[in-house]
Amino acid sequence: MAPFELTRVSLAQEERGTAVLPLDGDGDPVEVPEGGTMSVALAFRVGEAVDGLVFEETRRYAGRVIGTTRTTLGGYRAGGPYEVHLPPERLPVGRGNCGVYEVTGRFTDSTGRVLGREHHRFRLVHQPVRPAGPERAAPPPRTPATPPPAPETPNGPVPA
Repeated sequence: MAPFELTRVSLAQEERGTAVLPLDGDGDPVEVPEGGTMSVALAFRVGEAVDGLVFEETRRYAGRVIGTTRTTLGGYRAGGPYEVHLPPERLPVGRGNCGVYEVTGRFTDSTGRVLGREHHRFRLVHQPVRPAGPERAAPPPRTPATPPPAPETPNGPVPA
């Protein structure tokens, strides 16, 4: 077994569920709605104990690097599979942000040795504003509740 083997990458979205991505980065990009919340899930195995595993993700849009995130995953014993969910992030809003994002990830250990790489793409899509529906009728006014019935005793109701 190799020192590190990435077995699955998936994008979890509140709005559309989870999509498993191809490990080679090929195929159509997964569509995600602007302003949505997305989290990356990584599944992997390790052939030898790894100390200080780090995942570094670089995101590109229109050929430019727009951000790099470094997440410390911790130490792992040989074996697996292990699954890690990266912190969720809110996606940008606006037509100027829509398009295909290229993401490359790199796994390193505490010495800086590169153990693995991954590549995926997603397409941020514009969500049209839904027209406002007819106004809802105001709820009926609240009426005071009727008083509870008087408790009864063996000789009849108790006077109030």
